[in-house]
Amino acid sequence: MEDLILFSCLIVSSSWPDHFIHLFGNLVSVPSGGTTPCHYGEEVWQDGSSLRTTIRAENEVEANKLANNYRFGFRKWKSHVTERPIEDRSDIVRELYSELNFVRPQGSLITCGNIAYLILFGWWISLAYLLVCVLMFLTIIGVPYGKLCWKLSCYFLWPFGKSILKVTVMTVLFHIFPHYVCARAFVCVCMCVCACLLACLVSCAVPCWVQCRVSTYVWLLLGYPLLGLIHSLACFLSWILVFTIPVAKMNARTLAIILLMPPEDVHIHRLKKVDDQVLLCCYHAFNWYYYKYTLDGINVFAVNLLPLVITTLVVGYVDTENQFVSSEAKFAAAVSSIIPLSYYIGMGIASISAQSNFAVGAVVNATFGSITEMTFYITALLRGHKAGTKCYEEIVKAALTGTLLGCILFIPGISMIIGGFKHREQRFNSRSAGVSSALLFISVGGVFAPTLFSKAYGSLVCAGCSSSQANTSGPFTCMDCHYDMVSTYISCSPLVYTISVLLPSAYLIGLIFTLKTHSHIYDIQVSDTGTGMCDTSLYWFLMLRALSVLIMATLLMAACADLTTEHIKPILDHSSISQYFIGVTVLAMVPEIPEIFNGIQFALQNNISLSLEVGNCIAVQVCMIQIPLLILFNTFYDVGFVLLFSDLHLWASIFSVIVVNYIFMDGKSDYFQGTALVVVYLILLALYFFAPSPHTC
Repeated sequence: MEDLILFSCLIVSSSWPDHFIHLFGNLVSVPSGGTTPCHYGEEVWQDGSSLRTTIRAENEVEANKLANNYRFGFRKWKSHVTERPIEDRSDIVRELYSELNFVRPQGSLITCGNIAYLILFGWWISLAYLLVCVLMFLTIIGVPYGKLCWKLSCYFLWPFGKSILKVTVMTVLFHIFPHYVCARAFVCVCMCVCACLLACLVSCAVPCWVQCRVSTYVWLLLGYPLLGLIHSLACFLSWILVFTIPVAKMNARTLAIILLMPPEDVHIHRLKKVDDQVLLCCYHAFNWYYYKYTLDGINVFAVNLLPLVITTLVVGYVDTENQFVSSEAKFAAAVSSIIPLSYYIGMGIASISAQSNFAVGAVVNATFGSITEMTFYITALLRGHKAGTKCYEEIVKAALTGTLLGCILFIPGISMIIGGFKHREQRFNSRSAGVSSALLFISVGGVFAPTLFSKAYGSLVCAGCSSSQANTSGPFTCMDCHYDMVSTYISCSPLVYTISVLLPSAYLIGLIFTLKTHSHIYDIQVSDTGTGMCDTSLYWFLMLRALSVLIMATLLMAACADLTTEHIKPILDHSSISQYFIGVTVLAMVPEIPEIFNGIQFALQNNISLSLEVGNCIAVQVCMIQIPLLILFNTFYDVGFVLLFSDLHLWASIFSVIVVNYIFMDGKSDYFQGTALVVVYLILLALYFFAPSPHTC
């Protein structure tokens, strides 16, 4: 099957042959003139002889998204935006989406997951069926359903290795004469004639109320509602656990099909090759690969966390007096709600950019790429201005610094560690990584320039000074000395506005460099072979739908950010942990959790270059887009935000940029280098943990 779409990046500069060979790590060469079958996934390789970089994708839309992943300025998203035909996927993935109604060769059924099912679900579902069985026998009329409950009670105690079949009277007779075709035909004709005569007799001589099965009404009134409640509870619990989704499918299929069938048609047998219609058969209750499971293109974890968002907003805005839920619980729920909303925003950006040209995608990415963080920063500054405290401003600065540190230390570090365990050594283009590194230096230098200026020209203010009683002319002992940077900041306001213009300009120059004048670094062109061979079926088939999801997620994000800032004050007042630590950890890294998983997945695919770009892209956007936007917002609506950072923020950021540039110098990565980055990040977190809280808090 020759339905591969090849994207070739031809290197036209002869001065970079040795650097660009290692751009995408351990790559696979494509034989000249050869063809490759359509492969559903993201794979990158390079032909060393022609210096050709190739990306494989299953359709044009997905390839467009992959191409945007390699361009500067875009956040890197792993999730697919197109539906992938189930028949073309691996056996592991096909099993995830199976309906548990086909018989296949079985392996060992005594597994840890199946034993866990017995402990967590099997015994109480079986007990519920026993109770309903007794109830049906007590009604006398519902005895057929009582027998069914007894069989299902034994089944759900240990369903593995058994199948539920739909067996009719005709099927039973066919099994009596399995080798005699004439007998089957004779029985079939006789049964049809008898059925017609019996139907005529009943319709003429028996009243209608007798024709109705009274036991069915008893079952629907007494048995089915109770079992429906039990199955719904089991389905909900197993679905929330994600890895036990087969249990959820089994309960849902039983509730929707099996319990609504005539009891005499339901039979349970050991799994074997049968001719009957298989309604349900389950082999394993637990599967690790369900982290890949998606609904309409949305990961199952994001789907499961969406009810948390709705519950958080309802409880947060209804229980304003904290009578039913504590303020700390509301804060935790609001922060957790940011995770799925960040995922939806990222998927919306990826879907729109994949369905449009790069200019539209760049505008959408620049507009919504930082919306998660900006909503929190602005709402926190507004609430702090309303309360007349500078504590919220310090929390925002700590969150900005924490995002910067996490993206240039933790995300690349953890990606190198996990990727290094699978791949001994991973390579990347140090020249292309140098573009982001240079922008990081410019970003950190620009952001902290007003702080350095205020320290250089600020007045030293001391409090609590005293001298020795015996020697009044001796030196004074001062307990609290600091620079009065605020008064100096007023004089350097033009410097702040100059920086707020220069940083976005540098960001724009970086875009022009990588997309126009030196586009051969990232330029990915469509090959003449295989274009459009694979069918394209979008999950979010209309750009309007993706844009609607994006806007709705942004509005929900703003509401969750408002609840977060509203309920963070009690935590700041009563917590023994430094407010700096809360800002650089919880508030900074929770919105970046989807990006952390993306970086890890890229590293596992031996594509460490994208893992590094994940963190660098966010760090550059923090310094060159988010902070200038906060300055612009403060210009039009004065909330008291000043671009002055504490010494801890200043030196931690500078030290981190130096360390990460030193490690990226050789164009190689392994788990030891990743460990070094993570250890540096943890050391800085320890400094924040033991540091005293800001004076304004």
